[in-house]
Amino acid sequence: MQQNGSSGSNGSNGRDGGSRDRQSPSFSPLSAAATTRVRRFIQERRTLPLPRVMVVFSSAGDTEKPSDAMSSADSTEDDFRKTAAPPTPNLALSKPLRSALNSQEVEEFPEVISLNVGGTYFTTRLSTLRRYEDTMLAAMFSGRHYIPRDSEGRYFIDRDGAYFGDILNFLREGELPHRDRVRAVHREAQYYSIGPLLDSLEDIQPLTGEKVRQAFLDLLPYYKDNLERIVEIAKLRAMQKKARFAKLKICVYKEEMPITPYERPLFNSLRFERSDSEAKLFEHHCEVDVSFGPWEAVADVYDLLHCIVSDLAERGIAAEQQCIGVCDKHLINHYYCKRPIYEFKITWW
Repeated sequence: MQQNGSSGSNGSNGRDGGSRDRQSPSFSPLSAAATTRVRRFIQERRTLPLPRVMVVFSSAGDTEKPSDAMSSADSTEDDFRKTAAPPTPNLALSKPLRSALNSQEVEEFPEVISLNVGGTYFTTRLSTLRRYEDTMLAAMFSGRHYIPRDSEGRYFIDRDGAYFGDILNFLREGELPHRDRVRAVHREAQYYSIGPLLDSLEDIQPLTGEKVRQAFLDLLPYYKDNLERIVEIAKLRAMQKKARFAKLKICVYKEEMPITPYERPLFNSLRFERSDSEAKLFEHHCEVDVSFGPWEAVADVYDLLHCIVSDLAERGIAAEQQCIGVCDKHLINHYYCKRPIYEFKITWW
């Protein structure tokens, strides 16, 4: 019995051992191999660079309900997004820095302002400089712009100060300059963009007469070009002849009709009944250096001659003019040009 019992126990032990022997070859060697591969992977992981990961973003409506197998991968991807996202910089400025910037944006001025305008000193109130909002001075002393100062702390304006006193007198009490200073003060008012002063100056002489005169010259859009041509031709001839003066022939005519004013009543229909083909027969260029005309206005030839001489004098060029005859060029049948020709003498010194 003992033998059978022992043999039974041995049998059971044999069966258990057999089962253990049969189970060990299937699990133990596999776990060892897996452990070896894991250790080798960990060692190689330390030396190899990390793989690049591409993150794909999708809208909320396109995402489907993940399965249990993908839930862990999604959570891992979310963790990667959180760690890979760069930190948002804090753009908030500190209080001392904000106060410093605010102090630079708006500058406070004293009630009494000392100015240095091109080396000439002025003193005035801040309210005087700010009297008209849409001016350069009001913008300069609004606190939004930087204004340089001289060595003594005066606000510096890089402009000729000869007429700045007239500007201040107008800003203080609306006083206008004397007639001989109107043109110069008008230029300064244009620089400082003082509209009320510009309007007031243009309503007095000599600027009022200049506006009327310019309205007449606007009928001749080539006037300034012809004036430049007169100066260039006169300078070239004087230099070629080594002379003190030069003479030019200039045609100035108001009417298009090839007749003199005394003959006009006899040919009153020439201008209105002329066809295009006939008009070409009357078109020609007089043999002169410069030609002005025609125009339709009350101002006549002598008014334009006065404009030419005065504009040359404005540029420091002395000019004299006299009529030396008419063109007398034959046009067609018994018609002749009859445009007056004037000789201009330009003296250079």
